[in-house]
Amino acid sequence: MQSKRAQNLTPKTLRYYTQTVGRFLNAVNPDTASPEIINDYLMQFSNGGGRHAHWRALRAFFNWREDIFNLQNPMIKMKAPKVDKLIMPTLRLPEIKRLIDEADTVRDQALIALLTESGMRLSKIANVKSTDIDWQNRNIRVIGKGRKERNVPFGQLSEYYLIEWLGKNQIGSISTNIWKLNTWGIVSMLRRLEKKTGLRCNPHVFRRSFATIQKILGTNISIIKELGGWESLPMVEATYQLLRIAFEQIYSENSKKQGF
Repeated sequence: MQSKRAQNLTPKTLRYYTQTVGRFLNAVNPDTASPEIINDYLMQFSNGGGRHAHWRALRAFFNWREDIFNLQNPMIKMKAPKVDKLIMPTLRLPEIKRLIDEADTVRDQALIALLTESGMRLSKIANVKSTDIDWQNRNIRVIGKGRKERNVPFGQLSEYYLIEWLGKNQIGSISTNIWKLNTWGIVSMLRRLEKKTGLRCNPHVFRRSFATIQKILGTNISIIKELGGWESLPMVEATYQLLRIAFEQIYSENSKKQGF
């Protein structure tokens, strides 16, 4: 895994490579592995996405063996497993509004607004500190894949609830996240809200909703990928206005309250 560490991969990604390749090596001798043996190994995973994820990790492993030790690479001509094309759930604007309305606290409302407006991953949003927020430009500094720093924009809805939450709650340390919750605390809150409303409510749904709303607004797909951090590309400031337009619609009924 030293080569992977040299690529500045996150600890979570390193653990995934270690566990995935380790599991394979416990079952298969890499020196005698053939495309047929590797395919048979991958077929134990019933989910197409799981097979594809393991295939990627194993391909990286065999590419490394070939590059470093000049060993034969049995995966060089292997095609990636097909991934099932599933219609994944997203949230519509009225549903997002309902989740915000029925959230128990201002903190929870701020979390839901920011999850939807920013498209941030759970791990990133759970680590937001007060020093990461640039109020003037309305963005949050995050460390993405490869430990590259980028700025994630958010809209007026998040701004409103963040200001209200932080105005009433002093954060003890600049190294402490602003939520007074860890990752599992956020997940638990979302699960409670899902049970209460009957609406799908998890970080993945919010990321897909973010992408869907941006697409409806006409945002270029490459910009959506940049904003959501699906690729390590520079942020595009031209989409800030699109974010504002999308989420001002959610609270159009309460414009005076939100200060829009």
